[in-house]
Amino acid sequence: MTKNENTRRSATPARAGRTLGSTGPTVFPLGLGCMGMSALYGEADRSESIATIHAALDAGITLLDTGDFYGMGHNELLINEALRTAPAAAREQAVTSVKFGALRTVEGAFTGYDGRPEAVKNFLAYSLQRLGRDHIDIYRIARVDPAVPIEETVGAIAEAVEAGHVRHIGLSEVGADTLRRAAAVAPIADLQIEYSLISRGIEEEILPTARELGIGITAYGVLSRGLISGHFTRDRELAPGDFRGMSPRFQGGNLDRNLELVEALRKVAEGKGISVAQTAIAWVLSRGEDIVPLVGARRRDRLAEALGAMEVELTAADLSAIEEAVPAGSAAGERYPAAQMDHLDSEH
Repeated sequence: MTKNENTRRSATPARAGRTLGSTGPTVFPLGLGCMGMSALYGEADRSESIATIHAALDAGITLLDTGDFYGMGHNELLINEALRTAPAAAREQAVTSVKFGALRTVEGAFTGYDGRPEAVKNFLAYSLQRLGRDHIDIYRIARVDPAVPIEETVGAIAEAVEAGHVRHIGLSEVGADTLRRAAAVAPIADLQIEYSLISRGIEEEILPTARELGIGITAYGVLSRGLISGHFTRDRELAPGDFRGMSPRFQGGNLDRNLELVEALRKVAEGKGISVAQTAIAWVLSRGEDIVPLVGARRRDRLAEALGAMEVELTAADLSAIEEAVPAGSAAGERYPAAQMDHLDSEH
């Protein structure tokens, strides 16, 4: 696809912006999750990662999602480099979404979360320096600190908003009650939470609450870490340090069951002449204009495939076929190992 074709296509209805909640920014309908360029999926090619960010910006993507603990700051520095070397217009339109609060060891182990107001200010100062920006567009704690009321953490971010260091407040993986408590302190732009064909837990209570409160959703894991991308195979050897080596959904019989669901989804995709990944992304896009899927593409070819999902129109018959192929609750295994599930306020 040529640059001019990208420009023309960006004006189509499918590519009209989506606003994050009633108070957040308007962004491209897909966001780019940058974590895999620095951590948890094995080695990534730095030059290809930067080229992928540039390609995303060129295609119109504005939302770049990261965390200060992705590669212990590596990901923020990578985004800094990508934005510095991007055209000025693309750089100015970029919307940075940053998670903070995770505590890690030199060896990379996670040891908890820190949501104290003084910690918020400390994390923020370091992120601004690494990103090379005078503000962060959306700032959120990665997981609720059980020792600190969410009101205190959100209050500290609200002070950063007043000071001009942050534009909007976000949340990550919180339940409906916490969502209400946080929104009572300050306007919340969006909730970042896992949402995909095989992770639909938010539909019962969290999503309706977010909509009631005027809070948008940035959905991560829309391809379930590649599991429902159509590219993952039973015999695939994972690189050392790849998170999926510990993920319950990628283990033994769970993996066999989940790949059976992918094959059922593949039949639907082939019937429409699109890829499995495009079908899964298009399904999330179809769930509401208040939902912005984050795609974790680390390469330009995977990014191009994800962008193709925006041209997919799912009919009522298509949606029924998808539901039949991958019924709600049909996935085998939890989405995180038990120790990490304990940190999810959204699961309690």
